[in-house]
Amino acid sequence: MIRLILILIILIIAAFLVYIYSGIYNIGATTPHSEVVTWIFNTTKKYSVRKHAEDIQQADIYDEKLVEAGFEHYDDMCSGCHGSPGEKPAKIFNPPPPALAESRTGFNPSELFWIVKNGIKMTGMPEFGSLHSDEDIWAITAFLVKLPDMTPKQYAAMKEKSGTGHDEHSHDHDE
Repeated sequence: MIRLILILIILIIAAFLVYIYSGIYNIGATTPHSEVVTWIFNTTKKYSVRKHAEDIQQADIYDEKLVEAGFEHYDDMCSGCHGSPGEKPAKIFNPPPPALAESRTGFNPSELFWIVKNGIKMTGMPEFGSLHSDEDIWAITAFLVKLPDMTPKQYAAMKEKSGTGHDEHSHDHDE
């Protein structure tokens, strides 16, 4: 019985290697991943983030100053891919970036912090930990927690308050 199980495992590994080396699987970004590959990747991502974030001490993500600082970072670095209230995420990625303004991510604040700090391999999500302090990353996280409850009007008001909003006549089109 053990020999049969061992042979079966060897055959599965061999079939997997033949599949990989055959080049049959289309890795082009124009073709979505199969359901199996999507499940494997998303399940691996979920448990990896959970494991790596388990010892992170959460900052006060309900501090309005932190949320405002996080807005400026999000609007500058994240909204182009993930969208904002009333604006859809970028469509050029595969897998597509989550629409962070439209729904909760399923990750707790410590897990969101870990994702922003470390990025996610094989997606368009870069790591920001080498360029930003933990305080900046907590600010982004604080904003991410608030974002799904925000209306387009509230987002625009934050943009105006932060000074990142541009009057259509005030910027230089020759840049």
